[in-house]
Amino acid sequence: MKLSTITCALLGLASEVAATALTYKLVANEKACFFATTKKANEKIAFYFAVQSGGSFDIDYEVTGPDGNVIMDGQKERQGDFVFTGKQIGDYKFCFNNEMSTFADKFVDFELAVEEEARVTIPSKQGSSPEQTSALEESLFKISMQLSTVTRNQKYFRTRENRNFSTVRSTEKRIVNFSLIQILLVIAMGALQVFIVRFFFQGARKGYV
Repeated sequence: MKLSTITCALLGLASEVAATALTYKLVANEKACFFATTKKANEKIAFYFAVQSGGSFDIDYEVTGPDGNVIMDGQKERQGDFVFTGKQIGDYKFCFNNEMSTFADKFVDFELAVEEEARVTIPSKQGSSPEQTSALEESLFKISMQLSTVTRNQKYFRTRENRNFSTVRSTEKRIVNFSLIQILLVIAMGALQVFIVRFFFQGARKGYV
């Protein structure tokens, strides 16, 4: 009976969520927009993004409501995690702008979620007091918040891992290019030394003759 009560509580606390998670390659001088639709007023909209690789790991973003007004925007941001209330019904536009880059392509990991906060009262057990039911509700909400924190930490560490890996690959390419240039310089210096020595010997022979 206790297990079924907790299960019903979890189902009641779980909100109706429509979410989309994508990784998009934003080429240089490109602006890409994505949409999330709300069917009711005052729905919660969650917006998360992180630049995984490319350039300085920054991007411009802009969020526009159904009426065309800008809700939030930012320039040269590496990542963001926002939740706001969609007061109007309709399509909310989320745009990423890479027009500041002339040649660097960027991979952007983002997630859009529309959540209807439907909070259902936990069914109380016969003989249980309202304080016990309230304590159960608080425990469930704490668990929900902790799960949300764990999810955000996982996203953060994933972003750091991808950025560090991109930095390692960039450093590796630079080391290889520097090594090739150094080898070519050594070969050129050796050929120049041989040419100079031969030039001196040929000049000495002519003077001796």
